[in-house]
Amino acid sequence: MFIAIARPAVEPTGPDAVAVPGSPAVAPITPRALHARLLDNAAARRMRAQERRLAHREDDALYWFAAAPLAIRKAGELRRENRSFAPLP
Repeated sequence: MFIAIARPAVEPTGPDAVAVPGSPAVAPITPRALHARLLDNAAARRMRAQERRLAHREDDALYWFAAAPLAIRKAGELRRENRSFAPLP
């Protein structure tokens, strides 16, 4: 009797700490980098919403427009933390 070893449907590529056992830990990012990433995420969500609206996909557009303020709110909360984010000049 033969036993077939099934391969996963998705093969991990690159240094993904979750997908590849034994890979190095991902270094935590600085609060400023996280803030910039959150604002970039919000901008990408708004652009995605605009693309969906132009494609006449109103349900998707409404979802992405609603998701953008969440990233902005998270960035604002991070900005108000005194201990992790030094005030900008």
